Amino acid sequence: MAIIIRLDRVLADRKMQLSELAEKVDISIVNLSNLKTGKVKAIRFSTLEAICKALECQPGDLLEYDNE
Repeated sequence: MAIIIRLDRVLADRKMQLSELAEKVDISIVNLSNLKTGKVKAIRFSTLEAICKALECQPGDLLEYDNE
């Protein structure tokens, strides 16, 4: 079972680069890259909120549950 992060898909839908999102959310590109590739084990709600605000999306657009 796993939580899959779909940040890359949402960024592509919004035609936004990771660097642009990093600037809007005030998070380092390295941290966003780690989030995008699934290398993180946790995310703060404040960070998730800022990403959703910048991308005009819902948390469910970014996170997906896979029980296999």
